[in-house]
Amino acid sequence: MSISNTEHEGVQQLDEESVIDHLQAHPDFFERHPRLVEGLTLSHQAGGDSVSLVERQVSVLRQKNRELEDRLRELVAVARSNDALAQKIHRLANRLLEARTSHAALEILEACLREDFGANQTVIVLFHDSSAIIQEPDTRFLRRMNRNSPALKSFSTFIESGIPRCGRVRDAQKEFLFPGDGALIASVALVPLGPRCATGMLAIGSRDAERFNPTMSTEFLGRIGDLATAALRGSRARENGGR
Repeated sequence: MSISNTEHEGVQQLDEESVIDHLQAHPDFFERHPRLVEGLTLSHQAGGDSVSLVERQVSVLRQKNRELEDRLRELVAVARSNDALAQKIHRLANRLLEARTSHAALEILEACLREDFGANQTVIVLFHDSSAIIQEPDTRFLRRMNRNSPALKSFSTFIESGIPRCGRVRDAQKEFLFPGDGALIASVALVPLGPRCATGMLAIGSRDAERFNPTMSTEFLGRIGDLATAALRGSRARENGGR
């Protein structure tokens, strides 16, 4: 009896697979036999009632349409956000081109990060030959030190990689970057200035934990770093009469 049932199930399974193969090979089957569609019913996912095949297809298509609309809205939002960022970086570039001195370039950079990019705290740390770039005294925004300073040990991986980084940072790093205000900073963007931070690094802090999250693209941050590096070196060259 069990052998007979097994054989029957095998034949039934084979028949179902044959039907599936046939329908996949002939997608116009129900168009050529419309009367069969009228008798087909499927259980409704939301309840026990039955719906026709056409109704189920319409329901599936509507769901797919909603998913596509949601995806399209996401893509449009990302495109608008990227366009807005591109415009802000363009304005930053134009303003930095007007800087005739390194002091002016620093003021423009700090103002743009605060006004256009919504930074709550910013600091630029210049390394090694920083005195050849700017001879202004240190400020809340500007800091200068030797690249090998023990105070920078916690940033060694970032400095060596020279790749922009976003997310939360360690308390020691926040306290170094934003002394006295570290507890208020929830996320930070670290931006290299030059290859492997040859010139230094820029840190942008936000009180919003999601403002700079690890999943966001860092392409625009890299552009800001390139602009800042070029502006500081270019303005210093102009100050030195092109030398």
